[in-house]
Amino acid sequence: MALIVYNTLSNKKEEFKPLNGKSVKIYVCGPTVYDFLHIGNFRGPVFFNLVRNWLEHLGYQVTYILNYTDVDDKIISRAKKENTTQGDIANKYIAEYRKDFEILGLRPHDRNPRVTEFMDQIIATIEKLIANKKAYVVDGDVWCSVQDIPGYGKLSGKDLEGLIAGHRVEVGEKKKYPADFALWKKAKSGEPSWASPWGNGRPGWHIECTAMSQSILGDTIDIHGGGVDLIFPHHENEIAQSEGASGKEFVKYWMHWEFLNFSEQKMSKSLGNVVTLRQFVEKFHPEIYKFMILLGHYRKKIDFSDAQVDHAISGLARIYSSLCLASEVLKVNVKAEPLDAEFKKVLDDGANGIEAALNDDFGTPEVMARLFESVRAFNHYQRGQKVTPKVVARAEALVKWFSEYGRMMALFQEEPHAFLYYLDNMLLKKANVKREEVDSLVLERKEARKAKDFAKADEVRNKLNALNINVSDMPDGTTFWEVKK
Repeated sequence: MALIVYNTLSNKKEEFKPLNGKSVKIYVCGPTVYDFLHIGNFRGPVFFNLVRNWLEHLGYQVTYILNYTDVDDKIISRAKKENTTQGDIANKYIAEYRKDFEILGLRPHDRNPRVTEFMDQIIATIEKLIANKKAYVVDGDVWCSVQDIPGYGKLSGKDLEGLIAGHRVEVGEKKKYPADFALWKKAKSGEPSWASPWGNGRPGWHIECTAMSQSILGDTIDIHGGGVDLIFPHHENEIAQSEGASGKEFVKYWMHWEFLNFSEQKMSKSLGNVVTLRQFVEKFHPEIYKFMILLGHYRKKIDFSDAQVDHAISGLARIYSSLCLASEVLKVNVKAEPLDAEFKKVLDDGANGIEAALNDDFGTPEVMARLFESVRAFNHYQRGQKVTPKVVARAEALVKWFSEYGRMMALFQEEPHAFLYYLDNMLLKKANVKREEVDSLVLERKEARKAKDFAKADEVRNKLNALNINVSDMPDGTTFWEVKK
């Protein structure tokens, strides 16, 4: 089955055909490092972690680059405010980003280039544009001439005449046309600058990604990723610069993820609803964040409302409850027999469904549906049954199956008992039920069963049911309880 991806450039789904056999080159626009990143900033890293893993699963050799923008107006402003340097601010928040990245358990990229490491390449790319008559110099500033870029607007669908009419030349700007954009900015007093053929200055935002991508991956790459807010002007201008300098197609497939809203509102500082990833994972487990991201398709908006958080907690609890049950089964000293055809078909059908979903533009909602089907089947077959070689085989198969697909999504790698304990505590707190109260009732029921006072045991079970607690008596004599999911 061929992999199909939605290409923003063509506005349609296309069969994925790499430029060079089994080699795939990916560049994703990374953060501007002047503060902690909010929960929307990590949608791309979580999603593209899956993209890279799935491509490798399909047999491709992937090179995956995500950059750090470490020189920018916002970084300079933060440095002035804190009476420090642009470099110190960038280093601080790159370290914080990496910490968040590790908290999420994502695979490292192959490289994380910084703008300040590529000044020579940026200057060389601008020189090519000037030589190709795609850019011009005015008093130490260098501008890209969009009227000299064939096909400008092809990614965003914007009309060049409309863009020119819709732009104003600001006071102090010396560009020829309103839609032209800066490649190099003349140095200003008190700001970091670098030497160039046009005088001291610093690069414009757009040229940075062009130089880093082409320097590391070559003139043409397979996939370029970013949020929908980058389609214009950033990615449109990347195309203009890159193709204007090299004369070659810059990117074959453009993939953009949608916004993440918070309680049905776009996050913004003016609304006061910006939630950093660090704040979110201090309140909720990182597994909850990743699960919420992948519950929705990457080209659809996601709302991080309280209701959606509760929905994610419930879904994760259902899955981890089955993994916990399977791990309890595997503790019993019973050797597995070959996996039976009935449950093998469940897992094989699920695997086929997951493959079809991921090959159809990374349809993660359908993937999640298949995961839930597998745990429903396992629970239906196993709950309350004696541990037999057949049951052990099913438990082994379920754990292995979830480990494989979970690894691709950076999910379901937590120790089941510990994570279910964490989720149960969250659900108990929401229901205003104390764990000690449940433990006491479970012990009371266990003692009643031991004394063969089954009427008392049933009475206590009813009390537990009223508290939304499921109790399972394991074959080894232990009692396992959890909040109903």
